[in-house]
Amino acid sequence: MSAKQVIPRTLACRDIEEAVEHHLGEGGAEVALGFVEALEQAFAHIGRYPASGSPRYGHELGIPGLRSWPLGRFPHLVFYVERRSHVDVWRVLHGVRDIPAWMREGGAL
Repeated sequence: MSAKQVIPRTLACRDIEEAVEHHLGEGGAEVALGFVEALEQAFAHIGRYPASGSPRYGHELGIPGLRSWPLGRFPHLVFYVERRSHVDVWRVLHGVRDIPAWMREGGAL
């Protein structure tokens, strides 16, 4: 099985940049690099096994195909939809946020 390309949307890229900046400020370069490595691992996983993510928020928000995947030791979730040719990453959000509200921000839904 070949992996699908994982393509983050603009909002997901912004989420990632903000998380990296936060981790740099709070924990330093080592923590920020750990976040980036966890994100790379998550992207590799969902590229190979897109159906393995949780459909919980997809059901909650009424979005067919929306799944989430956790970032290992970081409390973030990658929200994505599998497409025919790629994995469409909508957001990368901290798990304690109001997920439905953040998913609606900026027209993600």
